[in-house]
Amino acid sequence: MAFPNLNNIAFSVEKQSPVTITKATFPLRYGTYSEIRTSEYEFIFNLNGEIKFIRGLNVNWPHPAAQLKRTDGNDWVYYSVGDVSGDGGIISWMGEYYLPCLPYPSNAVWEVNYFANPGIMDAFAAWSQLYANLYGAQKAGLHPKIKDLISRIMRNHDGELYKRSQKLNTIIGGRVTVLPPDTRHVDYEIIPIIIADGCLYHCDFCCVKSAQNFHKRSANDIIEQIQQLKVHYGRNIQNLNALFIGNHDALAAGDELICFTASEAFKSFFFENARAMTPFLFLFGSVDSLLNSKHELFEKLSQLPYYTCINIGFESIDASTLNFIQKPVDVSKVRAAFQKMLEISDSYTNIEITGNFLMGEQLSSEHYQSLAKLLRETSSPSKKRGAIYLSPLKDSPKKRELLPRFFEIKNQSKLPVYIYLIQRL
Repeated sequence: MAFPNLNNIAFSVEKQSPVTITKATFPLRYGTYSEIRTSEYEFIFNLNGEIKFIRGLNVNWPHPAAQLKRTDGNDWVYYSVGDVSGDGGIISWMGEYYLPCLPYPSNAVWEVNYFANPGIMDAFAAWSQLYANLYGAQKAGLHPKIKDLISRIMRNHDGELYKRSQKLNTIIGGRVTVLPPDTRHVDYEIIPIIIADGCLYHCDFCCVKSAQNFHKRSANDIIEQIQQLKVHYGRNIQNLNALFIGNHDALAAGDELICFTASEAFKSFFFENARAMTPFLFLFGSVDSLLNSKHELFEKLSQLPYYTCINIGFESIDASTLNFIQKPVDVSKVRAAFQKMLEISDSYTNIEITGNFLMGEQLSSEHYQSLAKLLRETSSPSKKRGAIYLSPLKDSPKKRELLPRFFEIKNQSKLPVYIYLIQRL
């Protein structure tokens, strides 16, 4: 419902947009949200009244399609459209029309320090000013829906948003330090449930995994998470259509715990209600957990009402590189897991397995040659499924100079190839 301008502020309360997330050159809204516009900025709020997006409308804003997004972890991420548009731009190496520029150290191939851009930073001042204006506004005579929206926004001030992010971490037992690359398909908007902690490996290169040894959570712990998450997300749960089962190697938790969690979440989060698109299920796996997963697991996953994406960390198919990064697997296992990835993606229409390999100036030519050969000679008939992600090492120098190497591999590959950035929840 839209209302006339009020003191040069235009309100649109709970706008109904398609729930399907569409890849487009311009930021499209989806689900139900509220919008407040001033002469210079557009502010988007979710159903709880939490600020989610800010987009500049003035001449100082870098690009009409660029925007700021606040995550459920309370990070502000700047979405840049880069300096080249069309098929030769960001879409060719991210699979999306935007580049998430993160406010924390990551492994970006193209550094964008938006904190140094006054045109972007002015948006935060504008948000503070809008909050102050709404706080001091006279409520008499306002439409009840506007009053209700303002009240919800007032409750979700910056301090409260920070507390909510900490509460989310408490519910699931820690922060999600990295999301699977496939969550880009839902703009990284997921509900996290942790079914296992730690990992099978403790690779030297990895900067996000826990030092804990792998262990599964109990069914009671998972039910408690689901119940608390349902309350935490409140009304806005109807805008969420994806589940991340974590943490770093949920596949190793086995079919019983994975399917139990997915089924309970589907019912509790009302994924079946008025959703125009099939819910997504995301999880990480390792070389060994994929090789150890039996046929029954994938049969069960295929019967779930989700489109399932499982992301596997291969890292390299070169023995010297695996030794260099201290990944405790040999080339034969990596090759066998890669082949299994292709077979599973080819066998099920609603299960897709993707794989990660490393990039970095300090990696040998043998690493790149063996990777290019693997992707060039793959026998998979799937041309659009089973994507390969190349992840720059976090401390790799001259990161943007890695792009020519990326395109060299991408152009030879029979599978889709994209860049994978370390992005947390």
